[in-house]
Amino acid sequence: MQEKREWNQENEREKDGDIEPEDFQMNDPKRNHGVWKGFFGGVLATLCVLAVVFFIKSLEPKGAGAQPSQTPGDPAAEQQLDTDAIDRKLEQIKSLIDTRYMGDIDEEQLVETLYYGYVAGLGDPYSVYYTKEDYVSLMESTTGIYNGIGILMSQNMKTGVVTVLRVFRDSPAEEAGLQRGDILYKVAGQEVTGMDLQSVVSVVKTSNDGVGTVRVEVVRDDETEPLKFDVERREVTVSTVEYEMLDDGIGYLLITQFDDLVTQQQFQEAMEDLRNQGMTSLIIDVRDNPGGVLDSVCKTLEQILPAGLIVYTEDKYGNREEISGEGKNPLDIPLVVLVNGSSASAAEIFAGAVKDYGIGTLVGTTTYGKGIVQKIFDLGDDTAVKLTVSKYFTPKGNYIHEVGIDPDVEIELNDDLKKMAIIPKEQDNQLQKAIEILKGQ
Repeated sequence: MQEKREWNQENEREKDGDIEPEDFQMNDPKRNHGVWKGFFGGVLATLCVLAVVFFIKSLEPKGAGAQPSQTPGDPAAEQQLDTDAIDRKLEQIKSLIDTRYMGDIDEEQLVETLYYGYVAGLGDPYSVYYTKEDYVSLMESTTGIYNGIGILMSQNMKTGVVTVLRVFRDSPAEEAGLQRGDILYKVAGQEVTGMDLQSVVSVVKTSNDGVGTVRVEVVRDDETEPLKFDVERREVTVSTVEYEMLDDGIGYLLITQFDDLVTQQQFQEAMEDLRNQGMTSLIIDVRDNPGGVLDSVCKTLEQILPAGLIVYTEDKYGNREEISGEGKNPLDIPLVVLVNGSSASAAEIFAGAVKDYGIGTLVGTTTYGKGIVQKIFDLGDDTAVKLTVSKYFTPKGNYIHEVGIDPDVEIELNDDLKKMAIIPKEQDNQLQKAIEILKGQ
């Protein structure tokens, strides 16, 4: 069984990119999220019962009629009785489906849904079962080149609502008119609120030949009904790092997410170029950065931190794992890091390390608050399961789950800018505050 460690996965580029079907009333499309969550939870609960049956039955003695000895009060005997009751209910449900259900039955889909339901029974929104198609999409999502429409999506893990977090420049999504802040209602005719984010990504990206167009329906605050867009699918190349020189020797560097092998290299190249242009202070922007891969964020931080601990984790047994850097090139110029409520997971690792070492000033609003770690386990048949396996702590031992990281200087983005896919830098009041701080230093 192979493992891959992730620090995100509720939002991710179209892998997101940090997503499930819901009841929807056309006269008020945002009102029924809770209704669907209750229905969907009931379905999952039922599926989890079925999944438990298969799991427990796998523990039963082999051979026809094999029965363990039973003693009153014996936990094993009580478990066997429960197993028999569950088994009888499963057979009853199966019989009803076979004899009364009038629709087509997809046995493979039923089995896959059992796996989904079993993992969902943990009650952890970050633990997910991946089908073959989902797993392929997940692995492709860390490369920076993919077939898709060019959006970054995030999911509210409490409501299941999927929101467009970023529309990439010159992408099919931008050309079609999608905007930051749009809530995805349907993709290719399928309702997506409450669906696992990675599954939404698969629906957005998947067609018979990987090209063509996809119908995307979104809810927008200033509209009374969903808006429909036919968006082209094509190869999209995404840089996770964008940068430029501002006035007064201030370098600006945006990290959209921490992709495996890519981000740290792009970050290094950007820093070298900015230094060659005479950079004397730096702004690193991780607003709306949903996270990414552990190795990527740590290798990026190694390029600016002094020698020492970057982050550490603790698993369910209390085992501690530390990740440290050698501090070969600690940052020697003033730094501001921009953060907001959508800076999550690996982005919070980045911000937390900067704050704990005191090498920069955090500006913006409190971060998302995801202080837990997931690992993706390859199940050996081209499917996988992602499980929450540990907590992470900043270098000073801060556990930020469901709390977030407070900025040193708090400033909200102006309301009229929040829906813009691309905010002009001269209008970005958070960025302008960062510039003001650096000029003062």
